[in-house]
Amino acid sequence: MMELLIFQTDIKTKKKVKSLKPILSNHSDIIDWSIDLEDIDNVLRIEATANLSEKEVIDLLQVEGFCIETLPD
Repeated sequence: MMELLIFQTDIKTKKKVKSLKPILSNHSDIIDWSIDLEDIDNVLRIEATANLSEKEVIDLLQVEGFCIETLPD
C-alpha cells in the first residue's frame, strides 16, 4: 500500500534539494520524492509506504533546519 504525503516547505534552491537527497533517497519507507521549486509553497511530495508518518518526515527535515508543514488539501 502506497501513500502520498504532501508538505509545504522553505526549500527554494536546487542546492537545498541536493542536500536532502541522501536523507530522503536512503530512507527505507520513501519510494519516491520530489520538490516543486516553481510552486509558491515549494511543495514536497513523497510517495511512501504506509509505515511512514507525516510527523516522521517533518521531524526528519526540521533536524536538517528546514521549515516544513503538512499542506492541507
